Amino acid sequence: MKLKYYLLLMGLMLQINCKGQNAENVHTIEALAFSNQLHNMEKPQLVDVRTLEEFQKQHIEGAANINWNGDQFESEISKLDHTKPVFVYCMSGGRSHKAALKMATMGFQNIIELSGGIMKWNAAGLNQKTSKIIGICPQEYAELTASNTKVLIDFYAEWCAPCQKMKGFLTQMEKNDTKQVKIIRLNADEHPTMIKELNISELPTLLLYENNKLIWKHSGYISEIDLKKQL
Repeated sequence: MKLKYYLLLMGLMLQINCKGQNAENVHTIEALAFSNQLHNMEKPQLVDVRTLEEFQKQHIEGAANINWNGDQFESEISKLDHTKPVFVYCMSGGRSHKAALKMATMGFQNIIELSGGIMKWNAAGLNQKTSKIIGICPQEYAELTASNTKVLIDFYAEWCAPCQKMKGFLTQMEKNDTKQVKIIRLNADEHPTMIKELNISELPTLLLYENNKLIWKHSGYISEIDLKKQL
């Protein structure tokens, strides 16, 4: 019996130790440092782990698209050189972190993750300048916020866990509170132009307008009770 417990304990310790070693191979750094390391390396291995649709709308130059949620992620990522640094990013950091930890268990020795994803990259002014408008344009956005009642803009994404947690009560408020406040939900993946224009670097982001002026801003999860206090 003692031998059984001893072997179980040793197995748990070995598992914890391996996880710790794997995590040590993952380095999460800010956008400017990520950019500097990327450009100081000859032929860097850069991977965008978002969907193809997201990738086509905007990506960091030189990136390969390997979808973290795709069936071929493990087989495709394994083709990269495990001994050389691999730079990974997604929209806001959630998927890239999961991908980085998975890569560490696969034997990759140095995974460099972009903290906050491409949203932080854009917020740092590192995005390629383009005149192409994707989604709603600034003029159309201004028309949305021009109202006699308060207007609450909710920038969200389908893959964003806090966004989905808030979806239920925001949708209900949208139906019930039309006289007090007009609620408009905009998918960040479909409106990257305004994401850049408004310097949004985290989802969800809520923007409250009154007489076309921004009077309150909140990024991250907020409860229904706390949100209603602001309205």
